Amino acid sequence: MTRQKGQGDMSVREAGRLGGEARKEELGPEGYSKLGKQGGEARKQELGHAGYAELGHKGGQRVRELIDKGRSAE
Repeated sequence: MTRQKGQGDMSVREAGRLGGEARKEELGPEGYSKLGKQGGEARKQELGHAGYAELGHKGGQRVRELIDKGRSAE
C-alpha cells in the first residue's frame, strides 16, 4: 500500500503489523492458544461434521503434494 499526501504517517500494512504485535504481547502463548481453539470450534460449528472432514481431507492432500514435490527434488 502506498501512502497518499495528508493520509497520516502510517500505512494500513504497518498499522496491522503493529496491532498484531501489541495483541501478541497482550495475549501471550496461552491466550493465542485459547483464541485458536475458539476459532477452530466456531469453524467446526459453521461447517458441520461433513464440511470439517472435507477441509481436513484437502489439507492432507496438500501435505501429500508437498512431500512428493520434496522427494522429486532430491
